[in-house]
Amino acid sequence: MSQRLNYMQQSPQLFKKLIEFSTQVKASGIEEAIHDLVNIRASQLNGCAFCLDMHIKQAHIRGERDLRLHHIAIWRESPLFEPRERAALAWTELLTRIPEHGVADADYEQVRAQFSEKELSDLTFHVMAINAWNRVNVAFQTVPGIHDKAFGLEKADLS
Repeated sequence: MSQRLNYMQQSPQLFKKLIEFSTQVKASGIEEAIHDLVNIRASQLNGCAFCLDMHIKQAHIRGERDLRLHHIAIWRESPLFEPRERAALAWTELLTRIPEHGVADADYEQVRAQFSEKELSDLTFHVMAINAWNRVNVAFQTVPGIHDKAFGLEKADLS
């Protein structure tokens, strides 16, 4: 496999703006565990090896249980997630793979029952952010683990 371009070097201003956007999203007030679930689930759905690797390591460092990390892919069948987490995962899936006819009222009402209007808006921007990262890293095949040292992810001890 040939090395693809480094989008960070080629488009530094756009890269910087996406980091700023993601930093704002993270500061929105939604609990960190939900951020981790959203990042991991979207990255699974999009086949983003780089982001999946990074966000699993981040969640592990923050104390997320290994079994819950393994169960994210099967969250509907797993008893390990609370209703608010399930709503966030469902919303992530809907917005990552937008159905042909959009988001149904019933789906909206289910997630709305768990999140305030502000939280739902913030959650939606979070899903947008991780999908943007997934798309750029999938397009340019960013190698998983390549930035572990820079991001402090070696602390996850998941080699």
